[in-house]
Amino acid sequence: MDVKIEESWKKQLQDEFEKTYFKQLTEFVRSEYASQSIFPPARLIFNAFDQCPFDRVKVVILGQDPYHNPGQAHGLCFSVNDGVDFPPSLKNIFKEIQSDIGTPIPASGNLERWARQGVLLLNATLTVRAHQAASHQKKGWEQFTDTVIHLVANKLENVVFILWGNYAISKGEFIDAGKHLLLKSVHPSPLSASRGFFGNHQFSRANAYLAENGKKPIHW
Repeated sequence: MDVKIEESWKKQLQDEFEKTYFKQLTEFVRSEYASQSIFPPARLIFNAFDQCPFDRVKVVILGQDPYHNPGQAHGLCFSVNDGVDFPPSLKNIFKEIQSDIGTPIPASGNLERWARQGVLLLNATLTVRAHQAASHQKKGWEQFTDTVIHLVANKLENVVFILWGNYAISKGEFIDAGKHLLLKSVHPSPLSASRGFFGNHQFSRANAYLAENGKKPIHW
């Protein structure tokens, strides 16, 4: 199956694209875009991969679902388009970065600037119906993104995996902590951020680990 995705990822995932579940997933997603309001725009489903080639991945941040309100989602977890108000979790992420390493809160919530530095901003599910959170879960996306996590964990070295909340933490159970750095905490959502997200210093810890392993730190 010819999937429009960045070439290095296409090479890594080609076998996955030929599997029955992925073909069924593709049919489902196409029918949804044809009949419903779906986010992100179809051309941006694989934006996280397009912005961050496989061999440049230094950090993986795992989200769950794309934003489901108009104009927000553009294929990168936690990120929103330029000019869009920060959702609460993203607001808290920027607050922690400012507290941790002193970077001022930016004017834009567009995290493509992170992706271009090697941060794979991966949602476990890559599409969603408008105003219906979790509407595309258990359709096949999770199997696909689990494969992505396995590929990064098995083929690359000294990657930082940032896992927020129980769902993301469960996705990282098979990652070799001797080969990579796993940073875990509660989710940055207002419901949980004050119970261990604020003050976790994960951004400075990620950069220290990258530097120790001869990699350029991320300008958060």
